[in-house]
Amino acid sequence: MKIYLGADHEGNQLKEAIKMELVREGYNIIDLSPEKPEGGDDYPDYAFAVGEAVAKDAEARGILICDTGIGMSIAANKIKGVRAALVMDIFSTRRSREHNDANIIIFGSHFIKKNIAIECVKYFLDTVFSSADRHNRRKGKIVFREQFSKE
Repeated sequence: MKIYLGADHEGNQLKEAIKMELVREGYNIIDLSPEKPEGGDDYPDYAFAVGEAVAKDAEARGILICDTGIGMSIAANKIKGVRAALVMDIFSTRRSREHNDANIIIFGSHFIKKNIAIECVKYFLDTVFSSADRHNRRKGKIVFREQFSKE
């Protein structure tokens, strides 16, 4: 499974910790973050890069990080085929996969500890979407709305 990473300067430190853990576990990591994160970088650029990559590959997942996670969430969810969830703990991470089939998770680096974020990533990668009727129905409504929204 490919995992696309993206972080602005505020999320870079947490992204590097997550990246090290994923590399250690043998995942195929593609880091779309800036090589030298600086205060002038713009989080939408990385949200769009990761979102577009994940949208093209149904098997891929993405992880985005900025200071609050809010901007990344707004930007990533503009991309057709992306279901990005701002998560803050294991429960929200698990639900994002089980109930919403999230293909990208987002962290606010100012609100989550490194060890919790790493645990969340493990749950994100290991948890499968529950194909129960109600979850499929809800996901279908999101996809339907996406297909008919104005571009």
